[in-house]
Amino acid sequence: MTDIGSMYVASVRPGERVKGRVPGTVVALGAVSLLTDVSAEMITAFMPFYLLFTLNMGYAQFGVLDGLYTGATAVLRLVGGHVSDRTRRHKAVAAVGYGLSAVTKLIFPVVGASAFGIGATLAVDRAGKGLRTAPRDALISLATPPDRLGAAFGLHRTMDTVGALLGPLVTFLLLYVVGTVAGPVFVVSACFAVVGLIVLVAFVRENPRPVLAGPRPSLRAGFALLRDVGYRRVAVAAALLGLATLSDAFVFILVQKATDAPLHLLPLLPLGTALVFLLAATPMGRLADRIGRWPVFLGGHVLLLAVYVLLLVSGTGYVGVGAALVLHGLFYAATDGVLSARVSALVPESLRASGLAVVQTGQALARLVSSVAFGFLLQFAAFGTAVYAAIGALVAAVVIAWRLNA
Repeated sequence: MTDIGSMYVASVRPGERVKGRVPGTVVALGAVSLLTDVSAEMITAFMPFYLLFTLNMGYAQFGVLDGLYTGATAVLRLVGGHVSDRTRRHKAVAAVGYGLSAVTKLIFPVVGASAFGIGATLAVDRAGKGLRTAPRDALISLATPPDRLGAAFGLHRTMDTVGALLGPLVTFLLLYVVGTVAGPVFVVSACFAVVGLIVLVAFVRENPRPVLAGPRPSLRAGFALLRDVGYRRVAVAAALLGLATLSDAFVFILVQKATDAPLHLLPLLPLGTALVFLLAATPMGRLADRIGRWPVFLGGHVLLLAVYVLLLVSGTGYVGVGAALVLHGLFYAATDGVLSARVSALVPESLRASGLAVVQTGQALARLVSSVAFGFLLQFAAFGTAVYAAIGALVAAVVIAWRLNA
């Protein structure tokens, strides 16, 4: 798969259109994200099983670690966005982020069962993601005509999701073959991350753009974007919705508990979400280009609300698992790339990565708070109480976000 993908990427020049829709840069970055997401989702699929059922951590501890995994990207998103805008070397900054995440996969086996060691390694891994996300999205948006941003981000997220689909499957197969041994999972994850970095360096070409329209890049200029009413409303709404969004790990744990699915299937649950995301990301991106990116983004959170409600329905079994994962995948298809497309249209070229980073930082910090708070709630309150609290928070966030951007 890697050789074929590399040959295809190499045959597409950055400025060319793929089937008349998006530039080759998007395809190349999609291949990088595919490989990197195999690596990342292997860890995501393994961590709940490893921390809760191998190391016997409580939900509160898991919530803190999951919050680190989600929110440790926050500050470095701003750094990555600012440095890449200032130097106009988005690819180089993204490469540093990809490389940092690849190295951490080899550190996990060294820290063993230490909660502090695992937390620190997770934080460094996500710091790498924080550095690379805004420069990568800036590369996509700067190479794409404004009327095709939804389609471009949709295609990228589709390829990214192929990796998200394969990652849990690789983890499941490794656990099946070698048992619940952590080492092989981390080593294979590292290999995929390294190959992704090689593809980035070898095949992604940054189009030279000596002068970009807009203010001179600086941290102050990035935050000054919040003075614009339209941008500020999107940033605030995205953060509020992030505060009411449970992390993937908690969603999968809750689905398993609510439906009484066998515990050994927990690492496979991300496959359902990834498969739906794979099928729906590009169509959702095109739909957002046609009818508006914000209605699609907000509609995705209504789908997430339906996932939470399903958790309260007892006795659904595998039907409930399937329905929850379909809705969860559609939520991601309607929100992930669509938000980047919406923000890109509001930000000048010279501050593209910084503008994306400010919104992404607010969202990441909000999700960190969400993970920690929900972990403690699930630890000390009844299952139903925790779910009702999540439903109430998301309803309030959707209503406020709708009013802000009505």
